[in-house]
Amino acid sequence: MQLEPIPYLFSPSAPTKLGLNAKAACLALDQRALGGFWSEKQWQEELERQANICIGYWSTPGAETLLGLICGWVVADEIQISMVAVEPSKRRLGLGTKLLQDLLARAKEQGCLRASLEVSEANQAAIALYEGVGFSTCGIRNNYYRNGDNALIKVKDLCEI
Repeated sequence: MQLEPIPYLFSPSAPTKLGLNAKAACLALDQRALGGFWSEKQWQEELERQANICIGYWSTPGAETLLGLICGWVVADEIQISMVAVEPSKRRLGLGTKLLQDLLARAKEQGCLRASLEVSEANQAAIALYEGVGFSTCGIRNNYYRNGDNALIKVKDLCEI
């Protein structure tokens, strides 16, 4: 039985690589989705870093509204996911899953064998997202976040995708 592709309601655009020209949009989405997790300087560094993979979905091709983004650092044969943000009004439509799948596929194409990330143990929505694409918990970092939350260390073997 052949499954029909699921239409994504969040964006008609294809994922695009994010560069410095997207810094303002990244800052704005970070503010709306995460309360300003990274500073402008951190976004500058993230978008300039050569070993990074940063991709996003826009409301329409060439638009200024970034609906979702994901960034990761390629270190040796691993992609370390550093940021996932989805426009609050577009959550639970499959965008986070699509972002993760796109990033993992690109990382595998670049020779990555494994993916890792940290997530607050209080962020049940994000944990469900990561576990839904096959991440498992391999450790914990106590008091990792500014607010004192612990971080779960999650990993995924990319050989299976």
